[in-house]
Amino acid sequence: MDIFILLGTMIVCFLIGMPIAYSLAMAAIAGALSVGIPLEALMLKISDGVSKVAMLTIPFFVLAGAIMAEGGMARRLVAFADVLVGLTRLRGGLSIVNVLATTFLSGISGSAVADTSAIGSVMIPQMEKNGYPRVFATNLTISSSVQALLVPPSHNAVLYSLATGGTISISALFMAGVFPGLLIGFSLIMLCLVIAYREGHPQGRTVPAKEAVKITIDAAWGLITLVIILGGILGGIFTAIEAGAVACIWAFFVTMFVYRDYKWRDLPVLLHRTLRTVAMVMTLIACASAVGYIMALTQMPAKMTAFFLSISSNKYVILLLLNVLLLLLGTLLDMAPSILIATPILLPVMQNFGVDPVHFGMIMLLNLGIGLCHPPVGAILFVGCAVGKVSLEEVMRKIWPFYGVMLFVLMLVTFLPEISLWLPRHILH
Repeated sequence: MDIFILLGTMIVCFLIGMPIAYSLAMAAIAGALSVGIPLEALMLKISDGVSKVAMLTIPFFVLAGAIMAEGGMARRLVAFADVLVGLTRLRGGLSIVNVLATTFLSGISGSAVADTSAIGSVMIPQMEKNGYPRVFATNLTISSSVQALLVPPSHNAVLYSLATGGTISISALFMAGVFPGLLIGFSLIMLCLVIAYREGHPQGRTVPAKEAVKITIDAAWGLITLVIILGGILGGIFTAIEAGAVACIWAFFVTMFVYRDYKWRDLPVLLHRTLRTVAMVMTLIACASAVGYIMALTQMPAKMTAFFLSISSNKYVILLLLNVLLLLLGTLLDMAPSILIATPILLPVMQNFGVDPVHFGMIMLLNLGIGLCHPPVGAILFVGCAVGKVSLEEVMRKIWPFYGVMLFVLMLVTFLPEISLWLPRHILH
């Protein structure tokens, strides 16, 4: 009954349109009253939920990503990717440029929505101008942006670490996301090549050597951010928090003093927008911590484990069912609340079946990321449609091959854990 009251209150609040953070808070209050614990204890949990040092990772990486995404980095990364692809003159070269540019920006921004907006605004008009269907360019931009949810510095990997109570290393999650993210990019490139030869897309152009050198030097300033984040963590020079702080300073220096595309008068607006984003995320984390506390008191994880065991004791069957559940959740709820709500419930279940918590994190992020590309809540999908200036109906009619590729990668990541675990095991230990 206590579980029913907790979940029932949450669902009712969602349905009446209450903001998600407040819905979680109301559910926690209802659950506390049902269990019979004082509300003061709940307030302490809300406070504890945002009192961890690891929380500093979020504002640092959000700000660094925002500065780089809006300060001209996207345009330079597209030009650099064009140089690399132009060496091969492959048919469908611009579609490969789109994927590569998103891969580079993903390692800087950590945000799929930012990647969709920044790369899409540059690449979609350029691809259409060169003879690619606008809907194809939009779908490719939407799909390739899922990489940002996995590769470091993924904001959502930080959220997952916090949702586990800080028991999972952020650095381990960052490393675990590298191969799954690159696998999505590689698979999309293969799909682009197949579609290009089937539909006769134009070949990539070779960039003149002098221009290529200038573009590479220009883009290198931003790509150093990747070295700071990955090299600093892998080399043991920085913690994830310190890497975020250094990346922030470097992003500011490059944007304002090297590229100088961004106006000083626009900086307060960017900072205000970043603070709003961080405040929303922190409020979600605080309220989700209270819900997690009530879930623990009602023994929900143990009861969920018993429920799954009543269906099957086979780990692979349970993983398949889990994928279906997370895909549905990802289409109905935004990613941050999905992580914060589902992790305390499902992680203990998966650990009982012998699934590594870092591996489970990658499964969850990829599932929920695919959900963001699907209505009714898909943030990446709607931003892509807005940037590409195409209707949702046009996109949905043509996006199925891209879904197929992402689901194929999801199955590989789910049933081949070494894709996620090899790098953190061999690098961080």
